[in-house]
Amino acid sequence: MNLPTFRRAAAPAGSAYDEHHEQSRQAQRRADVWLTAGTALMGTFIFGFAGLPIFLRGVWLQRKAQRDGLSVRPIIVTLIGYLVILDAFLNSIGWVLDMLASHTLVTRVFFTAWGNFVDNGYFWHYNELFIGGAGAPGEKGWEVALILVVFPMRVAAAIAFLQMKRWGHQWLIVTCWFGVVIWVGYVVNMTVYADIRFDGTVLPVIGWWLYDIFYITPFLAIPYLHTVNREIFSD
Repeated sequence: MNLPTFRRAAAPAGSAYDEHHEQSRQAQRRADVWLTAGTALMGTFIFGFAGLPIFLRGVWLQRKAQRDGLSVRPIIVTLIGYLVILDAFLNSIGWVLDMLASHTLVTRVFFTAWGNFVDNGYFWHYNELFIGGAGAPGEKGWEVALILVVFPMRVAAAIAFLQMKRWGHQWLIVTCWFGVVIWVGYVVNMTVYADIRFDGTVLPVIGWWLYDIFYITPFLAIPYLHTVNREIFSD
C-alpha cells in the first residue's frame, strides 16, 4: 500500500523580500538609536565628548548592515542629515539661553566670561536691553530670525532627509543655502562692529574663527545635494 507523501509548500516569492525589508528596517532603527543619542549629547556642548563615541557606534552599525547586504540608507545621507541637525542645535542652544535665560546666574557668568575672552558682543552692555542678553548691534535680530525660523526648518528638513523623503532633500538644499546667507551676514555684522566685538578681548578675531569655523561644515553638503540622484528619495 502506497501511503501519500506530503510536501512542504514552497514559500511565496514575496516572503524573502519581506524578511529582507524587515531586517533592513530593524538594522537601520538600531543604528538610528545610537546616532540620535550621540547627536543629542553632542548638541548640548557639555556632553559633546561623550556623544561622539556613541555617534560613531551608530555609524559602525549602519556600515555593518551595509556589509551584510541589508538595504539601509546611504552613509553619506546619514552623515549629512545628522550633521545638519547637530549644527542647528549647537547654534540654537547658545542663542536660546542668551535670549530667554540671560538673567540666570550660570548664563551671566558663562556668557560674560565668553564675551570677555572672545566676543565682546556678549560683554558690552550685557543684559541692558529690554529683552536681555547680548547688547551688540544686530545680535538680537539674528537670534530671533534663526531660532524661530531657520533652525526649525533645518531640523525638519534633515529629519525628512534621513527618512529619504524628496521634500526633505529639497528643503535641505534651501536651508543649507540659508546657511551661506547667515554666514555672510553675520561675518559682515561682526566686521562692521569690530570695535565693539573684538576690542580688548583675550582672543579677538582669531579666537572667534577658531570657535565658529566648525559651523561652516554644512556648506560641504551643498555639492552633494545638487548632484545626487533624486530618484533615491520617495514622495
